[in-house]
Amino acid sequence: MRIETHGQQIEVTNALREYVESKLARLKRHFDQPLDVRTLLSLDKPDHKAEATVTISGRVLHADAAGIDMYAAIDLLADKLDRLLMKHKEKVVDHHRGESLARNGDFA
Repeated sequence: MRIETHGQQIEVTNALREYVESKLARLKRHFDQPLDVRTLLSLDKPDHKAEATVTISGRVLHADAAGIDMYAAIDLLADKLDRLLMKHKEKVVDHHRGESLARNGDFA
């Protein structure tokens, strides 16, 4: 998983970069495929804003969050991305696989 963190009107310190990487590290548990995450941290007074774009196997997922400080915005963003990836995974997975009577040979 590759995470790029950029700042707009804000300097991205090592502490912020490490916090983003630690929070978004849980996203890789959903897919075995490589993820590319581009994160943009910006300051929209009085709110702090965090946006992320996730590219996974040709699909692009986008989420944004705002909070009273940058760490709260990053927490909200990580939760939103987690939900988005779970929703995407449910769409990709074939729910009918193995449940068909014809596949089991139990039809009469």
